[in-house]
This record gives sequence, structure tokens and C-alpha cells, in this order.
Amino acid sequence: MSQRVKGVIARAKGAPVEVTTIVVPDPGPGEAVVRVQACGVCHTDLHYREGGINDDFPFLLGHEAAGIVESVGEGVTDVAPGDFVVLNWRAVCGDCRACRKGKPWYCFNTHNATQKMTLEDGTELSPALGIGAFVEKTLVHAGQCTKVDPEARPAAVGLLGCGVMAGIGAAINTGGVTRGDSVAVIGCGGVGDGAVAGAALAGATKIIAIDTDDRKLEWARKFGATHTINAKGKDVVAEVQALTDGNGADVVVEAVGRPETYKQAFYARDLAGTVVLVGVPTPEMTIELPLLDVFGRGGALKSSWYGDCLPTRDFPMLTELYKQGQLDLDAFVTEEIRLDQVEEAFGKMHTGDVLRSVVIFE
Repeated sequence: MSQRVKGVIARAKGAPVEVTTIVVPDPGPGEAVVRVQACGVCHTDLHYREGGINDDFPFLLGHEAAGIVESVGEGVTDVAPGDFVVLNWRAVCGDCRACRKGKPWYCFNTHNATQKMTLEDGTELSPALGIGAFVEKTLVHAGQCTKVDPEARPAAVGLLGCGVMAGIGAAINTGGVTRGDSVAVIGCGGVGDGAVAGAALAGATKIIAIDTDDRKLEWARKFGATHTINAKGKDVVAEVQALTDGNGADVVVEAVGRPETYKQAFYARDLAGTVVLVGVPTPEMTIELPLLDVFGRGGALKSSWYGDCLPTRDFPMLTELYKQGQLDLDAFVTEEIRLDQVEEAFGKMHTGDVLRSVVIFE
């Protein structure tokens, strides 16, 4: 028996989002219905609305969420009704070549729900990142539900579902930041500040935050940045080198996703250092680097998908650090909003007024 609930969709490229009625089917084998309590407004949702991901409109937006499992389908054993969960968009399959190699965080065959949520007229919806959580209840694959401590604040830990996890993981999992490292982070939005927080957790002693907005640089200091650089009119590479004894940083996290900032990251790292690209570029972007520099500088150039996280490993651990006061997830929540304020939140994202707007469901 299906349910009718309220949710936010994008009907066409660039059109304002709208709140409408969504039909959510009962969970089938391997699926779960989750009552969403909180969902962050992530830049990826804006990418979907702008047609930057694909053209499978209409989209049911939202993916950075936490909530309560309401019902599960046949064969589901890892979660049960009543469990408090953070949703993830990379439910590992356990059987692809990456999983068989013992690297499930690279899973090449992640799970999504088989059934589709629809509009009342039967039009099938494409859920953002296989989740679709700007909705009172959503249907997901049960593997997309990760149990965490139910005492945690949904608006805070829900952000582990995408941006904050992407940043923390870019620093710790992909970049391998460790005690005593110097780290530079280019771009201090939600993902970049996650990388700052991750570097601090890992014991980096010098964390350099780089942005063109002084407000964002102040936010970065709250998450552990020891130095800041406003990139307007400055040579970012020279500034980073000046702060690292002329060498460059051990790890540079690029959280913007643009060719010019990637080049800055490439040259701002120390010899044999690591560059981590976690900012998402658009399809038309290209980059040109002297191959001799790629060879001669050594080190590693890495891309970070979702912070190379393993939700079952990382979400409960980070939730516990949050509860202990070692990871301030609350500081990422700039404002709590209603479902009908998502379009307004996109506007604030453009102007840099928020780290995260979070939709709260009653």
C-alpha cells in the first residue's frame, strides 16, 4: 500500500523547485521506507536542478539526510523499523571487483531502490543520488541506511550523508593526512570546511584555509584552520609556500572543482606531496599541465568520491566523535528551514551566506 507525502521536485532544467505530492510505495525486497527528520541543502541538489548531472527530469531532490526507518522489505536484516539512520548514496554491493579486493569504498555497483517513487499521475521520479530526501518519507535500498546513535541531532549527523563526509574523508581517507602534516584546503564551503575539520582530527599541525570570502575563512578557523589566505589578488602558491618554509603543503585538498584552483593545488604542494580533488567539475572543463612537472614533482594526484568513505565504518565513528565534542557538526548548520524554503536556500548558497541550510521535518 503506497503513501502520499509532500516533497520537493525539479521539473525542468533551471526552473524553480516546487513542493508537491509524492507517492511512496511500500518497500520491496531489500528496500526500506525512512521517515526523514532532517535533510541538508547540498550544492549537488542545485547541480541536479540546473541539469548539471543528467536530464532525467523530474528529480526528487535532497540526499543529505537522517531519519527513522519506518518499514523494511523482505530480506532486510541490517536495519529494522525504529532505527535512527543516516542515509548514504553509496550502498556497497559486496560482490564487485572493488569489494572483492577488500576496497568496498570504491564499490562500482552501489545499490539503489528498485521501485520508483512517483507523482500522483504516475510520472516516475529520479531521486537525487539515489535517495531523494526533500520529502517526508523516502524509499531507499536498505544498504543506504546506516545506523548511528539515536541521541545525535538529526540536522547535524545527517550532513555526514554527503558534504561533510566528503570533506573529512578527502583529508583522512583519500589524502592520508596524519600527525604533523601541513594541509592546505582551497575552497571553504561545507566540503572544504569538512576537510579542515578532518585534517584537525588527524593531527595536522598546520592547516591553511584558502577562499575569496573572509566570512568563509572565519568559519574555517572554527573548524581548525591555523592560517587563512584570501585568494583575491594574491599568489596562492607563493602564500602557501611562505607558510610552509618555502616547501608547499604535504596535502592540498581542492574543494572547488575548477581548472585554475586545481593548478594552484598542484603547485602549492610539497615535492612528493598529495593533491586531492574533491570539488566537482563540470563536463566541459579541461586542464593542461606540463607532463614533466607531473613526473618531476612526484607524489600523488587523487580524486575523492564521497571522501572514499565506508558508511558502516565512518558514520558511527564520526557520530561518536560529535557526541564527545571532538567534531562540531552543529557548526555546519547555518539555519534550519521548512520544505517550502529550498529554493530560497539555493539563492543563499549562491551568495555564500550559508554553510548549510537544513530542512527540518515536523
